[in-house]
Amino acid sequence: MNNFIFQNPVKLIMGKGMIGHLSREIPAGSRVMITFGGGSVRANGVYDQVKEALKDYYTVEFWGIEPNPAVETIRSAVELGKREKVDFLLAVGGGSVLDGTKLIAAALLSDKDPWDLVLSRTPLTATVPLGTVLTLPATGSEMNRNAVISRKETQEKYGITANFPEFSILDPEVTFSLPSYQIACGIADTFVHVMEQYITVTGESRIADRWAEGILRTLTEIAPLIREDQSNYDTMADFMFSATMALNGIIRMGVTEDWSTHQIGHELTALHGLTHGHTLAIVLPANLRVRSEIKAGKLLQYGERVWGINQGTPEERIEAAIEKTEEFFRSLGLTTRLHEEGIGQETIAEIERRFNERKIAFGEQNDVTGEVTRKILEAAL
Repeated sequence: MNNFIFQNPVKLIMGKGMIGHLSREIPAGSRVMITFGGGSVRANGVYDQVKEALKDYYTVEFWGIEPNPAVETIRSAVELGKREKVDFLLAVGGGSVLDGTKLIAAALLSDKDPWDLVLSRTPLTATVPLGTVLTLPATGSEMNRNAVISRKETQEKYGITANFPEFSILDPEVTFSLPSYQIACGIADTFVHVMEQYITVTGESRIADRWAEGILRTLTEIAPLIREDQSNYDTMADFMFSATMALNGIIRMGVTEDWSTHQIGHELTALHGLTHGHTLAIVLPANLRVRSEIKAGKLLQYGERVWGINQGTPEERIEAAIEKTEEFFRSLGLTTRLHEEGIGQETIAEIERRFNERKIAFGEQNDVTGEVTRKILEAAL
């Protein structure tokens, strides 16, 4: 097991009707800016619940944080927040709203342009306090320090490290009315979050492996149940909690991580606007095939413990595990090949160029260079 330091201060508040607890969590007298995405929270009742809970607070609303939050939008929110002298932020939405609000929280206390904060590559620790009401499980942003921000002008997308939310409220009932495509992408995103921390090195941590495998098996069990009935409270609660646990730091303790699938997926999103979770469903199986030799031990373990594959040669079992993974994504209703989304060699060449230009390499062995990325994307064609 590798050395590690773990701390997660987020207060997780989960269950039906828990949005009503907001007034217990935000200090009295706070000037609160509530951030939203589109208008779905009006249709599903979340907006009314939030406003009722905060009826005794001074509030200002900012709408329009889009999927893959753009710094151009964040700038407008920061301008509003500074003008209104807000001292608490409440993000109401999915991972993109939460991610964007993390940058807003830092930019409110800075004289720098928000994009300069993104490019600084330093943790953004001076921030306005932030709470969240999660409406779409996927990114785990409700219980971590991570955020991903895009810039439309240059088609770039980068991750940042900010402060943890003070608290996050998760009510599974708010997921009942989500579009099936968003649910599918959320499940894929959660699944790949686990895989990035799990399919690396064998023998590092029995307990971390079992935690990761437990989340993966839960997702494979509940996915078909969600397809049949998206309004089952217990099933959606399992999904919501799985997404949170996949990326709150628990399963990464003491183990080696990868994250190359995410880095490649971010480029596909930046260039084509494809939903993040969907890009991961396309990239992961190809990534596992191209790098199956260095991941062989963990792939064999994954195949046996998650999919029950224990017959055949090692090579046959590895390929069967990868096939099961791709079949799982397709069972969600997602495509798993670039050509199905109209993406071809021009995009592959551009992503290879970007990685080579930045002189960076990803993966647990820093082996995913621009050249290897080309091989992965060509395997995904």
